Amino acid sequence: MKSSYYIYYRVPAENAVRARTAVSILQRELSETTGIGGRLLRRRDDETTWMEIYENVADGARFETELAGLVERHGISALIAPGSSRKLEIFRSF
Repeated sequence: MKSSYYIYYRVPAENAVRARTAVSILQRELSETTGIGGRLLRRRDDETTWMEIYENVADGARFETELAGLVERHGISALIAPGSSRKLEIFRSF
């Protein structure tokens, strides 16, 4: 069964350019290694809240391992708001 991953977090305005670049590279590399392309969105009423979306993930364990490695490699955690974290939610079809 395939799953969809929704990851949201806050990025301070002063980190937005660096974070967007890092996430773009992360998503490109993730697509190359897993075949799963991602999207990056920001909240309409709060541009500091970002969301990454990855759909149709068949191998969740592999995907999560690859994603965690890329988050670490690209220093994503250092770019989000202090005291904040990446929140992961996983949904699947009925």
